This record gives sequence, C-alpha cells and structure tokens, in this order.
Amino acid sequence: MEAVLAQTTGFFQERPADRRLGAVFASVWIHRMQEQDAPPVVITPDATIDLQWIDGRFRIAGPDREPQIEMLPSGATIIGFRFRPGAAVGWLGASANQIAGERLDLSDLWGARVRNLAGRVRATHDLAGMVGQLEEAIGAHTPKHSAPDAVMGDAFDLIDRGLPVDKPLVPFLMRTLHMTERTLRRRFEESFGYGPKTLDRILRFHRFRRLRQVSVDASTAVLAVEAGYADQAHLIRESRRLSGITPSVLAASGL
Repeated sequence: MEAVLAQTTGFFQERPADRRLGAVFASVWIHRMQEQDAPPVVITPDATIDLQWIDGRFRIAGPDREPQIEMLPSGATIIGFRFRPGAAVGWLGASANQIAGERLDLSDLWGARVRNLAGRVRATHDLAGMVGQLEEAIGAHTPKHSAPDAVMGDAFDLIDRGLPVDKPLVPFLMRTLHMTERTLRRRFEESFGYGPKTLDRILRFHRFRRLRQVSVDASTAVLAVEAGYADQAHLIRESRRLSGITPSVLAASGL
C-alpha cells in the first residue's frame, strides 16, 4: 500500500493552544483518520515535539530527523499538543535528543506519574469536550517552572526566519547567543534533538513551503533561493530527503 503525507488523508485541523497552555504549548491539533482502511502516512520532519492523546493514552512524538511512516487505525482520532520550541525539556523532564525519532508512551518517561494526568480524562464521543478535558488536565500539570528556554526559543526563531546569506550558521549563532561551539551544540541537542545545521535544514524546507502557500504564482526556482537554497536542484534534493517527494508533488497535494 502506498504511503501518503499525513495531512492529505482524513481530517486535520490546528488552532492556537488555550491560554492555560500558552507558555509551553503553541497549538492544539486534531487528526481524524478516514473510516475505511487508512493508508500508511508519512510524517515529515518539522523540528517539533508533540504530546498526543490516542487510543486513550498519552504518547510523545519526538523530533524527527528523517521522514517517519506510521500506520494509524482506521477511524482513529489523534489530539495533539505541540510544544513551543525549547519548552518540551522542562515539561517532560527529558532532553529532546533522548526522544528524537521516537514515539513513546508518556509512561516511558514518567512511570506511574502519568496516571495523575490520564486519570483526569474521561472517554466521550464529544470531540470538543474531549479536547477541553485534555486542555484542563494538561494545564493542571503545566507548572511555572516548565516555561520554555527563552534563549533556545529565540535561537529557533532566528533560524526559522532565515539567516543572512553571507553569515556562516554556527559562527553567527555563537556570536549572537554568546556561546562556545561546544555549548551551542549541546544546548541545541538538548532542546531540539539535533544540532544547528540539521535544524536549519528542516526549518529552511518548511520556510519554502510557507512561501509556496502565499506565492502560488511564483516560480519554484525563485522561491527556492528566497527560502535560502543555493538553487532549485538543492531544494529538490532536500525535499526528497525530508519528505520523500519533490516540491512539485508537494504543491499538487496542496502542501
């Protein structure tokens, strides 16, 4: 069976997180798989970490370094809470490089403590009610000391916007963040699950996707350079590496 990109199958919707979660979580999303046989889905790396509610349990989707293929049950509904950059470490009590590329039950990190969180959630067919329960439960377990690492959040935003073309990435970050190279790489691994260059590659690819969505009439070659690629061929290589398909196929899928 052919795999498809995750957001092209079933129903997907995302909105900003409730204010009770806003310091740690950026958004809440719902992905409901189709009732008939669901195909394998491809998860494209996007430098994020999600807390997910699926099949009555919490799991953690760590930051991906390469495309992941998942088989989700037909008709399944996944409710996800996306951590802000640098925020997962404090909330989970685990560094991002420990969970990179993983799909783990929260109990694998928390042990029996997860019962206090899951015990607040009651099964219901009311999807809005379920999301509300989850927001309340997660909000009650989001203490002030779990606030995001502001420095790493700023570093993420800096790379996400795109660095000046004449500035080598690591030296620029060392000067801007006032860190040695060793400290810089350690902090990135702990907060994002990989080093600055990998984070830059992933965010550049999604920067191109954002540009494509708002500039549908612009040529791929122009958007590639605007996003920070050397040329269109560079973009195509990275698109295959991070999503498994070319930019033209992405565009045809509406992504």
